[in-house]
Amino acid sequence: MNRTKGDEEEYWNSSKFKAFTFDDEDDELSQLKESKRAVNSLRDFVDDDDDDDLERVSWSGEPVGSISWSIKETAGNSGSSHEGREQLKSRNSFSSYAQLPKPTSTYSLSSFFRGRTRPGSFQSLSDALSDTPAKSYAPELGRPKGEYRDYSNDWSPSDTVRRLRKGKVCSLERFRYLQDKLQLLEEAVSMHDGNVITAVLIFLKRTLSKEILFRELEVRQVALRHLIHFLKEIGDQKLLLDLFRFLDRTEELALSHYREHLNIQDPDKRKEFLKTCIGLPFSAEDSAHIQDHYTLLERQIIIEANDRHLESAGQTEIFRKHPRKASILNMPLVTTLFYSCFYHYTEAEGTFSSPVNLKKTFKIPDKQYVLTALAARAKLRAWNDVDALFTTKNWLGYTKKRAPIGFHRVVEILHKNNAPVQILQEYVNLVEDVDTKLNLATKFKCHDVVIDTCRDLKDRQQLLAYRSKVDKGSAEEEKIDALLSSSQIRWKN
Repeated sequence: MNRTKGDEEEYWNSSKFKAFTFDDEDDELSQLKESKRAVNSLRDFVDDDDDDDLERVSWSGEPVGSISWSIKETAGNSGSSHEGREQLKSRNSFSSYAQLPKPTSTYSLSSFFRGRTRPGSFQSLSDALSDTPAKSYAPELGRPKGEYRDYSNDWSPSDTVRRLRKGKVCSLERFRYLQDKLQLLEEAVSMHDGNVITAVLIFLKRTLSKEILFRELEVRQVALRHLIHFLKEIGDQKLLLDLFRFLDRTEELALSHYREHLNIQDPDKRKEFLKTCIGLPFSAEDSAHIQDHYTLLERQIIIEANDRHLESAGQTEIFRKHPRKASILNMPLVTTLFYSCFYHYTEAEGTFSSPVNLKKTFKIPDKQYVLTALAARAKLRAWNDVDALFTTKNWLGYTKKRAPIGFHRVVEILHKNNAPVQILQEYVNLVEDVDTKLNLATKFKCHDVVIDTCRDLKDRQQLLAYRSKVDKGSAEEEKIDALLSSSQIRWKN
């Protein structure tokens, strides 16, 4: 085909395709934005009251703001920008934008919840940085609408208390006025449920001032008792003291203050604190106990320091043979007396560690003193001290054994500490009741006591029955046979 030079230049300079320019792309995008604004402007023709009924949709047909719309918008903007530009170059009218194919998203709804993309799609930043497989996260299921009623509806105090009693979660923060809070407390008290009353009191304690709370509880004794018990349980001594001070309960105030010594571990600091409690308004009996507690701790500190020094020096025989297993500090009075009878039994009355000094200072009864001293000396197997403990003299100089606790208890304690049979028989013979004596002698195998008692009772049958319990050929069997064959005893049976 023959062409002129002009035709060739026109052929090479013209094309049915339009070359891409940035101005064209901006022009197409501006048309698209203008179209979107035109659609969204329809909201101006709708009343404000129906604004919630108008649903905004995107060009892909998805509701604007939904999860699927957010995913597709993200994927379309990041993964298909280049592809969209090529499609925009080949379309020149508004109708062409309506026919644009929807970009294929690299996300799926399931992959959004599970934390990974579809196979073949790009990885997330966390997936790229981690060599381990991505964790699966199940979607959190929505709670039933009925469960949100406690937070959205205005429940009355009675309904709230009823729901609390059933164990349902209820918000008490809606009760902001004092009248509503007091009505809530009265409803809880009328239910007679301690857990509900305590829950409401915790709410009032947190939201009311101390003065208002104490004033209102003063006329509501049931709720007041619950609050006092609750404060004692949680150890809120400061608020408890303020409450007793407001109610003018001086004795309870003093006892609550005294109870704080339990939290003081240092012996010297505890002693100083107890000294401050002596002048508090206790009853006469309680005041004496507080004074004794202070005096006892003061002596324990002195005894502990002295005995620790003696034990470390190693020059005292009792501490070498029987090392101390625990400190004497903060121990009860009976334990302190046992300690003194064990380590300081022979000390003079003028020393702080003397058992006799402790007995007189704290007015320990004779029964308690004898019982404690007997247990301590029997544990050391100091039988002479045990004997001296029960030996008394009358004004004529005659000696007699007397036990304020009863000799039957003495026998049991001696047997518990493995006393010899001779010692046991001596104290079994001192038991006045014959049946008790026989039972103890049989139980602890005091054969001579049983034989002599049966002889004194002239009970041949019982003596014959006991003969089978002694060893064959023993001295006890021979003694029984001699008594049974004696013609000088008139047996009752």
